[in-house]
Amino acid sequence: MAHQTEFLIERMKEEKAKAKASTLVKVRQLHERAARNWEKLANRAIAADKLRRAEEMRKERMRAEAAAKAELAQA
Repeated sequence: MAHQTEFLIERMKEEKAKAKASTLVKVRQLHERAARNWEKLANRAIAADKLRRAEEMRKERMRAEAAAKAELAQA
């Protein structure tokens, strides 16, 4: 999912650059609004990536504990 996050961040940067380069107020506002929306999406993707990693680590710990218990039961 990091690829998706990178995509969202790149779109945000592009919109910020377009806003900075714009000479028309309405066009600048349009690009600034788009940049804020891309940023929100990127932040959500980053948060989802963190939750996903935390869940993967939790599951890995559970598997390790189950394997250790199984090993003790066999001994």
